[in-house]
Amino acid sequence: MIDNVEVLIAGGQVPAYAHPGDAGADLYSAGHYTLPPGQRDTIATGVSVALPDGYVAFVVPRSGLAARHGITIVNSPGTVDAGYRGEIFVTLLNTDAASTFEIEPGDRIAQLIVMPVSRARFIPVSTLPGSHRGESGFGSTGYRADSTQQGATS
Repeated sequence: MIDNVEVLIAGGQVPAYAHPGDAGADLYSAGHYTLPPGQRDTIATGVSVALPDGYVAFVVPRSGLAARHGITIVNSPGTVDAGYRGEIFVTLLNTDAASTFEIEPGDRIAQLIVMPVSRARFIPVSTLPGSHRGESGFGSTGYRADSTQQGATS
């Protein structure tokens, strides 16, 4: 069973789910913007939300904009905390090297995912317990399924 959460929203075009079962609701531009190649701009959505305590919203890119036009979000995912009441803005980046991208009012520019969030209790210790992975970081699992293949990294 899916739990629905009520999110109060003010101003602008109400985020909407495009299909049943979608995780992200579309956020829309509140104005006209021009993104030249390699440039970014902060896009107004015109909406503010009041998330219930214990929830967070993440602003994430739209896959179609990324695949077709090279448009992504600079700080993805953007975090909207439960206590924030200001307008949601989305900083878009045009990664295309040659084409300018035009944004019109009402264009779908990002998605908003609302999720429950756990609060951590951080406990200072002098050493951490061991694990299988240990301190291996970036690239520690390689990039091929068989790490013995040429070019695999550790």
